[in-house]
Amino acid sequence: MIDLEHSKLFTPWTHPTTGVTIYLLTQKVAPLQEAFYFVNESMTGDGRYLWFYCAYPPSGSSGQGRMLGVVDFEKDEVHAYPETIFHGASPYIDSDDGTAYWGVGRWLWRRGPQPDAVAEMVNALPEDLVKGRTVSRLATHLTRSADKREFFVDAAFGLQWVFGTLPVDGGDFQFWQRFDRNYNHAQFSPTDPDLVLFAQENHPDPITGLTFPIVDRMWLIRRGEPARPVFSSPIRLTHEWWDPGGDHVWCVWGNEAWRTNIATQEVEKIQWPSHCWHAHTSQDLRYVVADSNERFYRGCPSKVGFLNRESGAYVEIADNPEMKGIVGSQYHIDPHPRFCSQDRYIVFTTTVRGQVDLAITRVEDLIRRTS
Repeated sequence: MIDLEHSKLFTPWTHPTTGVTIYLLTQKVAPLQEAFYFVNESMTGDGRYLWFYCAYPPSGSSGQGRMLGVVDFEKDEVHAYPETIFHGASPYIDSDDGTAYWGVGRWLWRRGPQPDAVAEMVNALPEDLVKGRTVSRLATHLTRSADKREFFVDAAFGLQWVFGTLPVDGGDFQFWQRFDRNYNHAQFSPTDPDLVLFAQENHPDPITGLTFPIVDRMWLIRRGEPARPVFSSPIRLTHEWWDPGGDHVWCVWGNEAWRTNIATQEVEKIQWPSHCWHAHTSQDLRYVVADSNERFYRGCPSKVGFLNRESGAYVEIADNPEMKGIVGSQYHIDPHPRFCSQDRYIVFTTTVRGQVDLAITRVEDLIRRTS
């Protein structure tokens, strides 16, 4: 268990109503420090390393120009690595050794968490596929196959969106399918190396600027087969992720989180106290963490809460004030709470100090309050 109370890097903050204590990364290596997008783990299993996004307003945006920072809890140090500038929310962390992988342009890179580590190119989209066009996205967020051999990419360049895999050993790109509109949030199944969940996204036409809305959000694609929707009837949902067992997928809609069996389409719905925005479950599915808002816009006020499904009790973790201006609008500062490091911690982004901070809290404390 990491010693948050005595770390020189973190400052405790206690919720004035619920009494929940979170720890803010107040040692700054960048003006803006935020949590990963909730789909990807940002912490090693042993709890030593915690990676996060860094930004330097007004430079860059959530789409490009952020870079990575990392906390080393063993040495009580924090570092930022400018060579890790990435596109989208692409970074992926190897939870065994803390190696970070990220996408920029058509290239996939990696480096270790230690200050003396160097960046290495892992693989790249072939130039005869890209043909000199600007790659605006290699992957929405990188995920690794269950057999650890490949990363999935949902690349965007020109007037097309190309799905496929990049082998970790530097082997040839494997083409899966091409689309003529924006599909994204592709995620390898945690148990099946040939199955991927992805999303139909709002599509801003790159020529006219017209936007075509989501009609049918959640899709699956199996290697060698055409893509198919999760549901037999079109439905607009949002913020999907895999269930740990690989037989279900999750999403949110309204004030509910949905757990859907991908074979039967049977849906289990979990009620949230207010509009559910992003959510994540513990590996054993007994606990849920989620953020919520009353009216969405970038930088809007939000809350983060914890639900104990066994007791039915809920506790609020943080009440985040609105963040106006370019910081709120440009850097995707949604809380994005996630269970990390074998479900011992929850990591998220918060604005409780009136600025954007990375926050961490202990799950055992939340279980004790809700049991």
